[in-house]
Amino acid sequence: MSGILIENIKQLVQVRRGHQEGASSACSGKDLNTLPCINNAWLYIKEGIIDDFGLMETCPYKEDIPLGTRVIDARGKCVFPSFCDCHTHIVYAGSREKEFMDKIRGLSYREIAARGGGILNSARLLHQTSEEELYRQSLVRAREMIGFGTGAIEIKSGYGLTVEDELKMLRVIRRIGEETPLEVKATFLGAHAVPEAYKGRQEAYVDLIVEEMIPKVAEEGLAQYADVFCETGFFTVKDTERIFTAALKHGLRPKVHANQMDYSGGVQTGVNYGAITVDHLEHTGSEEWDVLAASDTMPVLLPGSTFFLEMEYAQAREMIKRGLPVTLATNYNPGSCPAGNMQFMMTLACLKMKMTPEEAINAATLNGAHAMDLSSRFGSITVGKTANVFITVPMPSYEYFAYAFTSPLIETTIINGKIITL
Repeated sequence: MSGILIENIKQLVQVRRGHQEGASSACSGKDLNTLPCINNAWLYIKEGIIDDFGLMETCPYKEDIPLGTRVIDARGKCVFPSFCDCHTHIVYAGSREKEFMDKIRGLSYREIAARGGGILNSARLLHQTSEEELYRQSLVRAREMIGFGTGAIEIKSGYGLTVEDELKMLRVIRRIGEETPLEVKATFLGAHAVPEAYKGRQEAYVDLIVEEMIPKVAEEGLAQYADVFCETGFFTVKDTERIFTAALKHGLRPKVHANQMDYSGGVQTGVNYGAITVDHLEHTGSEEWDVLAASDTMPVLLPGSTFFLEMEYAQAREMIKRGLPVTLATNYNPGSCPAGNMQFMMTLACLKMKMTPEEAINAATLNGAHAMDLSSRFGSITVGKTANVFITVPMPSYEYFAYAFTSPLIETTIINGKIITL
């Protein structure tokens, strides 16, 4: 028998022992501010699973360490469950720093898109890139995110915008799940933008999504979810309803980009179709919050995009006040958030949306797992869950993680019970 014993842990963070403590449930409202921890703790990992943990004074392995066990002394260090990032676009080709320069010169996101930039620019680059090269570039980002403490991730298509290129993206996403230690959920996002070939013929492009793309994605088993950018200037509520109807018919659960730039109706549409999440939500009010509160749909906030686009931040405090299960994700993508570091997202959540460190950690771990249907296996330190954890450098407390937002604080990463070398 082999395992890993982490001993003398200064703080074991996000400890949930069973169903009564919400080990597999999302944290909502005031419960988001409760973060169970054990000071001076130990954690034992066996065969890729969290086997047991507790106070150091109760550790049964102090004198009798199981044969083959690797012992890690975490004196002065914290141990966290790995982050669960439920909204990313890390499969893309090239980069878009020239649009960054346009932004500095004063052009808005919509203006850049109207000039053929934005998503359409990424679609052109992806079309010119082989599947193998696309995988190579995306693998770099996947490994980067592992180094930032992420262990489970959702990845969207949406830079293909043709049948073949969307399938190419989804095959790369599947390969990342097969060839890295990350737990990967795939989302089909053919409705990310209307391609140049369908300019002025948006309904015909929706026909293509509904009649060809979704059936082929489902036939090859390439995705678990279907997403739509339901936003002013992109896809309408009517478009979204057509796409979700087809998605549900083929076994794909809806998700939706909603209310990033305007009150688009995307939140209500997502809830009506049983979406697992509605994401962005910079423009929301009482109507949207009431609809979400009466549903099982989770609100996902993406402060990295808000920061990069210099927009108003989502009203996290009001959402928490209304009892919603607020979730954080990076939205790592080439245009509006070229960053996959959850530590920075937590800092933005605390500074710009006035979330507490406890709320931010819950939103990025347990709630992120729940937003991918993974909370029974990930998101907390719980006996029986997959051993996805990271050990920090010595630091005063878990609050320091969001406070020291440019400091490299992760010393050791363990995914599926194995120490990862990057």
